[in-house]
Amino acid sequence: MNVRIDDFRTETTAIDGLVVVRMKQIHDERGTIREFFRASAMADAGLHAGPWQQLNLTETSHGALRGLHGEAMTKLVSVVRGSVFGAYVDARPGSPTVGAVVTVPIEVGVQVLVPQGVLNGFQSTSEGTSQYLYCFDQEWRPGMAGSAISPLDPELAIAWPVPVDPENRSQLSAKDAAAPMLAEILAAS
Repeated sequence: MNVRIDDFRTETTAIDGLVVVRMKQIHDERGTIREFFRASAMADAGLHAGPWQQLNLTETSHGALRGLHGEAMTKLVSVVRGSVFGAYVDARPGSPTVGAVVTVPIEVGVQVLVPQGVLNGFQSTSEGTSQYLYCFDQEWRPGMAGSAISPLDPELAIAWPVPVDPENRSQLSAKDAAAPMLAEILAAS
C-alpha cells in the first residue's frame, strides 16, 4: 500500500496571532484520514486553541461572501467540503499589525486560527457549495462585543476571486453591504 503522510505545520502571517494551520493527514489508496484538531500539536506549536465552546457549520453557494466580522472570541476556521477564499483584517486598536489584511485560500486540510478582534470573512470558490466550519472558544450571544466592516472596503483592496455585486442578496447580505469601512471603526475606537 502506498502511504503518504503530511505532517502538522503552521505558518505565521502579517497579522499578529493569525496562524495558518495544516493538520496531519495520512493518504493511501482508500482515501485520507485528517486530524481536525489535536490539542498537543497546537500547544507544542505555541498556539492557544480551545477548548471549543461552540461549533458552527455554514453551507455557502459559489461566489457568496460572508463577513467581515470580528467578535470577542478566538476562532479556528476551516472547510469540511469545497474551498473558500478567506480574508482577515486586524481591527484591534493598539495591535502592532492594526490595519493589516491577509488572504488565505482554504481547502480541506487547511485551517486558520483567528485571534479575538481580528475580522474574518470568506467567499465560496467551490462550484456548488462549500461547508465552512467555525470553532469558537466562547458561545456566541446577541449583543456580544465585536465589530463588522464592509468586505468591499476599497482601502482593504481585497481581490475577491468571484466578482461581487453589492446589490445581489444571494451573494452579499444587506447587513454586510451596509457595514462601515475599517477607517470608521478605527476612528471610533
